[in-house]
Amino acid sequence: METQTIRKILTRDFMLCFFAHFGFSFVLHSLMPTLPIYLSRLRSNEVDIGILMGSFAVSALFLRPFVGRALVRIPEKNFMIAGAFLYVLTSAAYLFAPPFWPFLIVRVFQGIGFAFFHTASFTLIANITSEANRGQSLSYFTLASTVSSALGPPLGIFLINHFGFTLLFPACVGVSACSLLITSKLGARPVVSLRNPAAGDTFFSRQALPPAFIGFYCLFTWGTTATFFPLYALAHGMSNPGLFFTTVAIMLILCRILAGKVLDRYGRERILPPSLTVCIISMVALAFSKTIPMFVLVAVIWGIGYAFLMPLLLAYTVDRAGSSLGPAMGTFTAVSDLGLSLGPPIMGTIIYYTSYSIMFLCLALMGFLSLNYFLFFVKKKGWTPNRLS
Repeated sequence: METQTIRKILTRDFMLCFFAHFGFSFVLHSLMPTLPIYLSRLRSNEVDIGILMGSFAVSALFLRPFVGRALVRIPEKNFMIAGAFLYVLTSAAYLFAPPFWPFLIVRVFQGIGFAFFHTASFTLIANITSEANRGQSLSYFTLASTVSSALGPPLGIFLINHFGFTLLFPACVGVSACSLLITSKLGARPVVSLRNPAAGDTFFSRQALPPAFIGFYCLFTWGTTATFFPLYALAHGMSNPGLFFTTVAIMLILCRILAGKVLDRYGRERILPPSLTVCIISMVALAFSKTIPMFVLVAVIWGIGYAFLMPLLLAYTVDRAGSSLGPAMGTFTAVSDLGLSLGPPIMGTIIYYTSYSIMFLCLALMGFLSLNYFLFFVKKKGWTPNRLS
């Protein structure tokens, strides 16, 4: 029975989308820890680094709802091709764009490519998967990003340590081009228009807001940690901070296979509080970590929490979307991207005036507030659809 379920999930288009998303995410994760180091070597301070890194998500944030609305009428493949093509161009442009303003423009256009590809790819997977296997399918699909996050950071830092940035950026161009090629092989899928859609539902999905608010915290934390942990780790003697993200990714891979089955068998609301609590604990621990073994331990804890949390939020969003899947996915990813865009500049300013430890404790506090939002506002008002309770 389990074998038949996996065969239903792992269709040709699922696998093509998986590998295209892997290449796309590989570029993203290769650049996340290396660009702050690149900017630091060009004498950018923490505030500038935070703004430049966060600008990527700002552009994605504003485009997500438009992409979600357009996906009601336009096939996902078209947006994925456009997004991969923009990644090819912007990865090459890093070679010629110094900070501040030229670099900022490149980040903005790469964020546009991210909004196109990421929103469309997850919408495609949700559309081609049956409701009964949705949690398992989304959990398997997120492994593409997870595996790339295991390989991208250490390989990216290895390249800049041994060959410099002049090889890193062309390598990103090549991987982006592979993603573009794989995307072009996706089959044609007819778009099913909404029946009598409400005006607001075709652009912005209110149903997606509860999971999106918690997704905001998740990506706020991820964007901040990915931006500033490499600098924090280098200052404490960790020569390749990418190993931290590799450890996180290994835990995600090991746990998400289990997470996919759990999400389809048990109520989502039972899984979210412990997952979120684990993420909070990891940020508290990171605030007091100064050694490589402690960094690795934090990575293990953080990876366990995120392994369940992100697929859970995606599944919630799809469950609540009904026929408005594109707008719901656009809303969820837009609000989540707001966290990704605000995290680095806000937390960079906190670091500038206080310390890294205070910044990590602030992330833990945000997680605590998110947990209380779920327990005392969302859960009591019946966020979870009845069929999942």
